Amino acid sequence: QVQVVESGGGLVQPGGSLRLSCAASGSIASIYDMGWYRQAPGKQRELVAAVTSGGSANYADSVKGRFTISRDNIKKTVYLQMNSLKPEDTAVYYCNVDLSVWSGHWVGDRRNYWGQGTQVTVSS
Repeated sequence: QVQVVESGGGLVQPGGSLRLSCAASGSIASIYDMGWYRQAPGKQRELVAAVTSGGSANYADSVKGRFTISRDNIKKTVYLQMNSLKPEDTAVYYCNVDLSVWSGHWVGDRRNYWGQGTQVTVSS
């Protein structure tokens, strides 16, 4: 019943910018934490940035000062603005949303949901 869809990935030159979007839809009761992860070939998936329902954000050291995470609670969307992109930023980026859903007249358990991933390639 919940769908999480990312968009905005693509090919960009070093030093360029890209904005990723992730929209959650369905019978959602509440949205809590939202975050972005990435996974490069041969590497483990890592947390890039996360934002709480209150707007508090955390970033991986490798992206601090370059990336900005934000959210729109009305649109149920989280964004990742990526500036000064480097080749090492190349990866598949995944959105993760921590939320609860409606189950009839009841609020279901708090669970997280993953998007399908979007490819970001930084190359000259």
